[in-house]
Amino acid sequence: MRTARSSSKFLKSAVLVACLAGAEAAFAGMPDAENGRYTLSTTADGVLRLDTRTGAVSTCNNSGAGWACYAVPDERAVMDAEIGRLQADIMRMQAENERLKADLASREPTVSGKIEEPLPKADSLKPSEPKIAEGERKIEIPLPSDRDMDRMMSFLERAWRRLIEMANRVQRDINGKI
Repeated sequence: MRTARSSSKFLKSAVLVACLAGAEAAFAGMPDAENGRYTLSTTADGVLRLDTRTGAVSTCNNSGAGWACYAVPDERAVMDAEIGRLQADIMRMQAENERLKADLASREPTVSGKIEEPLPKADSLKPSEPKIAEGERKIEIPLPSDRDMDRMMSFLERAWRRLIEMANRVQRDINGKI
C-alpha cells in the first residue's frame, strides 16, 4: 500500500513539473509584449514602455518612418553617481583636515609667555566710569562722540521733516474742504 501512495504522489509531482515546464516554454515562445515583460502606458506624445525585468523605461513615438523607442535617462543612476562623488569629496576633505590639524600641532607655539588664561575683553557698550578730577570730587560726564552726534542729528532731521509733512497734509485737507 505504501508503494502505491508514494508512486501516486510521484506521478502527481511529475505531472505538475511537466505542466510548469510546458507553460514556461509556451511563454518563452511568445513575443515579449504578450508574456508580460513590457507594460505600456499612453502619453500625450506616444507610449511609455516599462521593461518589467530590467526596470528600464523608454518613450515610444510614431514618427513618419514608423514607431521608435528611446531610453529615458535613469535619474536614480545620476543621483547615485552624484552621492558617490560627494562622499568622495567628504572623505578627501576629512583627510585634508586631519593632515592640517597634524601640521598645526607639530608647529612650535609662536606666542611666548603664559597663554592659558584668556585676556579680559573690554565691553565697548558698557558705559565708562565717571572720571574724578584732580584733587576734587568732580564728576566729569564724557561728551558724545562724532558718530553719536551724527546719529542724533539724522534722527532729529527725519522727525522734523515728518512733522512738516504732517502739517502740510493738514493744511491741504483744510483748504480742500473750504
